[in-house]
Amino acid sequence: MIEIPRELLPEDGRFGSGPSRVRPEAAQRLAKAADLYLGTSHRRTDVKSVVGRIRADLRHLFSLPEGWEVVLGNGGTTAFWDAAAACLVERRSEHLAFGEFSSRFAGVVADAPHLETPEVIEAEPGSRPDAKAMPGIDSYCLTHNETSTGVSAPVAKPAGADENSLVLVDATSAAGAIDIDLADAGVDAYYFAPQKVFAADGGLWIALMSPAALERSQRLVSTKDNGRWIPASLDLVQAAENSAKDQTLNTPALATLFLMCDQLEWMVENGGLAWSVARSAESSSHLYQWAEASEFASPFVTNPDHRSPVTVTIDLDESVSADDLCAALRANGIVDLEGYRKLGRNQIRIATFPATPPEDIVCLTACVDFVADALRG
Repeated sequence: MIEIPRELLPEDGRFGSGPSRVRPEAAQRLAKAADLYLGTSHRRTDVKSVVGRIRADLRHLFSLPEGWEVVLGNGGTTAFWDAAAACLVERRSEHLAFGEFSSRFAGVVADAPHLETPEVIEAEPGSRPDAKAMPGIDSYCLTHNETSTGVSAPVAKPAGADENSLVLVDATSAAGAIDIDLADAGVDAYYFAPQKVFAADGGLWIALMSPAALERSQRLVSTKDNGRWIPASLDLVQAAENSAKDQTLNTPALATLFLMCDQLEWMVENGGLAWSVARSAESSSHLYQWAEASEFASPFVTNPDHRSPVTVTIDLDESVSADDLCAALRANGIVDLEGYRKLGRNQIRIATFPATPPEDIVCLTACVDFVADALRG
């Protein structure tokens, strides 16, 4: 076994891209609150106050304009894709596909019997495509950060798009750590989940919805024309109505709500979105600089403008097996650096969400160097 010197080790060895590192102090506060908070009705005031704080802090964090709503529902981003196919895409959508997760929403829409075949613009993993205005497109479906490949993409309605079209942005691993002005970008639904930047467990989706998105969902739900079937669990109107009461339609995971609330308050208290963005950028910049200077590692995303500040993918040369490297690191308490399995590359992937201190990232690279030197003999 390769034993890393104790003085090189990070304080916390969790670097996974999701579920991500939960701050220990947040978990400790959950444990202290457990007797009165867990195992109770989600309609109780104690739980509804947590949902209310989440909604208020998200409104503050993203400086939401008047008329926007913070909407919550159960099931994670995957469930929101289903809800969007039911309640936001009217007839035909355009999707940018440049990795595993950015491709999935297009698949959901393609399988929906009430919708037309979507327009899909693809790019090879490690790069990104650009949205194009097209006639007949009522929903432009973008991804702010592709978690599988470590590529981030700009968010904006394409020039020339119909003014009534919506922009739906998957921000699952971007929200809270990549800068955005939702109003200036022309976004209508910015949706994400709590197990990335917000350092909680999964099973919940959150959508920041514009008046235009709320109006379209209201119209589509009320008409249900042309065989459009909208079950209650995917009904965005019911989700918005329940969220306005600081609750969800169905029972949520109370621990997830608590941890997300704690993380949000921590982010807001430390300086909000600007602080979180800078903290993640500091960590990811160190990793990219380290990889560029390394003898055995290099950034997978070759264009610096395309590189994610929250999900760093690093290729390794044949002298260092990613499997052997990750196994040795795991034996020393450093976990979840494995690359995304479907890419099939000799690669590691490192999350640089705000909950991870930049100093732990510096320790990580020292540990990777130590293990790589040992593996190379």
